[in-house]
Amino acid sequence: MSTIAENIANVRMRILRAAHAAGRDPAEVTLMAVSKTRAAPDIREAVAAGIEHIGENYLQEALSKMAELQDLPLVWHFIGPIQSNKTRAIAEHFDWVHSVDRLKIAQRLSAQRPDQLPPLNICLQVNISGEASKSGVTLAELPELASAVAALPGLRLRGLMAIPAPASDSAARRVPLRALREAMTALELPLDTLSMGMSDDLDEAIAEGSTLVRIGTALFGARDYSTPAAEEQ
Repeated sequence: MSTIAENIANVRMRILRAAHAAGRDPAEVTLMAVSKTRAAPDIREAVAAGIEHIGENYLQEALSKMAELQDLPLVWHFIGPIQSNKTRAIAEHFDWVHSVDRLKIAQRLSAQRPDQLPPLNICLQVNISGEASKSGVTLAELPELASAVAALPGLRLRGLMAIPAPASDSAARRVPLRALREAMTALELPLDTLSMGMSDDLDEAIAEGSTLVRIGTALFGARDYSTPAAEEQ
């Protein structure tokens, strides 16, 4: 097996063990490969090892890869910050968007989603740790935003996403993840997706109910941030 294939097998085993430890069915957890700064051939390797969901942070980099990989039946997720001038391309090319935190952005995605495509799956990004440097709606603002987005045509509100602040121990890592799960339950909307958990907190995220984990480094290795795409946004 290639290194990427071995890494994917190892991550799937982590998911299996974490799910069993939490009394959950591992099939409830989708593995998304975060491929920012990685070349199209790396994604092909990942797909050959069973990956179907691809997450990208940088629009122009993603569009280039989509053109190279159009022969593959991939599900494309946009997970980076969204600028207003990029909503049209995101609405036209992606299946999921995880980083909506403003009604204006959701309205633009709704208006620009082509009629011939299925509704664009949306996760609202929550600034669950209250970090000034992070994007995301606050917990106080979440109910109003969720209700507004759920009513927009061309979109399907699926759930919530968060990138918690790093923590040194497992118990501390679980606190914001649990808060996100509780926030989604409190919305009382027909939501089914908790997009939380990365390479460092995958186990804790699954214990707290994650249905989609976003894994990059553990699959592809350390990223090269000297590439032009890494500076796109």
